[in-house]
Amino acid sequence: MTKHKKNNYDVIIAGAGFAGSLTALILHHRGLKVCLIEKDKHPRFAIGESSTPVADMILRSLSGKYGLPWLYEFSRYGSWQQAHPEIICGIKRGFSFFKHYPGKEFFTDQDHSNELLVAASSNDTLSDTNWLRADVDAFLVNKVKEAGIHYLDGTAIVAGIQNEHWEFQILRAGEDRIMQASFFVDATGSGNLLQRLLGVPSSSDEFQTNSFAVFSHFHHVPRWTALLQKAGLAAVDFPYDPDFSALHQILDEGWIWMLRFNNELTSMGFVLDNKSGFYDQVPTEKIWNGLLQQYPSVQQIFQGAVVANPPGKIIRTQRLQRKISQCYGRGWVALPHTAGFVDPMFSSGIALTLSGLEKIVHAISEYWDDELILQQQLQLYERAFFQELQLMDYLIAGCYQTMAHFPLFNAWSMLYFTFTIMYEQKRLKGLPVTHFLEADNPEVKKMVQATYEDLLQITKRKIISQKNIDRFTDTIRERIKPYNIAGLLNLSSKNMYKHTVAKL
Repeated sequence: MTKHKKNNYDVIIAGAGFAGSLTALILHHRGLKVCLIEKDKHPRFAIGESSTPVADMILRSLSGKYGLPWLYEFSRYGSWQQAHPEIICGIKRGFSFFKHYPGKEFFTDQDHSNELLVAASSNDTLSDTNWLRADVDAFLVNKVKEAGIHYLDGTAIVAGIQNEHWEFQILRAGEDRIMQASFFVDATGSGNLLQRLLGVPSSSDEFQTNSFAVFSHFHHVPRWTALLQKAGLAAVDFPYDPDFSALHQILDEGWIWMLRFNNELTSMGFVLDNKSGFYDQVPTEKIWNGLLQQYPSVQQIFQGAVVANPPGKIIRTQRLQRKISQCYGRGWVALPHTAGFVDPMFSSGIALTLSGLEKIVHAISEYWDDELILQQQLQLYERAFFQELQLMDYLIAGCYQTMAHFPLFNAWSMLYFTFTIMYEQKRLKGLPVTHFLEADNPEVKKMVQATYEDLLQITKRKIISQKNIDRFTDTIRERIKPYNIAGLLNLSSKNMYKHTVAKL
């Protein structure tokens, strides 16, 4: 191995996913000398693909504030297609949920009792997007290179010592190098590097949610609307085509995500509740095939599907829930996806990451020369993120409690949509936003905790009556009433919400 001279940077960022690259571009724009390090090479397979109106709002804000005009184009499907049709994405008009029952083909009725569609945009042009992360991440890395930011791919951080500054030992192409920096940003998307460098532990112990995923990308996935039509199920009053949305197939054991891209590739995966530990010793293939056999309409979805390459295989995760014990320290900070994660339900990942990134780049760029204030700002970020993670945990855990009882799921999910609307409205009015989905709002906290307790009282019953369901639904309807500007849980809606979107 060859020893190389030391390199000096203001900031070293580990991890060139979309968040690491955006952080590098913003801090570079603010005049800091940045190095971005990536252990792999782009393009690379990644999931975490579903954007939301909140994420798009933050993209537009970052674009204007930090001199990244091209970033604005990625905040809506129409402008994305006009500017960069070569970068693959998909239309995401909203959130769609379809409930399946074991041993039965999917069925519903005129009241859409087993369906829930919540619009997030008024048309395709203004739509949110599903990001093909391999394309998006590679594009952003090219922007990093164009900006003249030092970028090292195929590079592993072997060790790091922090004294007056950071001194990293890196390994690239068989060569051992030493690099110095004043500040370190962990954008790797897991707690492993911080555990190794600083002994910062990661844990799943505090979470109510306990889930894992089995997933891949697929070719030749039939359109869900075509399967509905084939079964003679009407879709004429849908507010949008659910194939152009974050499409969720709800099972008793968990759910399936289906995110379609405009090159006909589809991201699909089972996310399963494992609170009992039932799946710990069950082989992946047995889980997959067992669920297909149990749900006939799900089997139809996967019947002609072919695993795409990349990744070329079905991937199984460990438990998804994780949280590091601290998000920052002297001379370092972890971006949100490194700091913790709950579950992909409600597509909160991109928005939550961008919300935290927004706070971090502001703190570093504005208070670079004042260590005390910088640390105070990062402490506020950490406090907010842990509250946000806890809120998402309760919202998602409630979903798993209700998946076998879709009317309860329908009612419970309205808490998420209510808090989203509250947060969107504050941003649109230019009011200060400190916490994702109003996670610090005492009314939000009180509403979630009280309703979760109510839910547990119902779901522990051997038999859940229609009276129990109606009372629970009425309770949520009353609790969200002061904030419900979108007509959520109105009986006339029949689970089809066409006008929940904010005027962007």
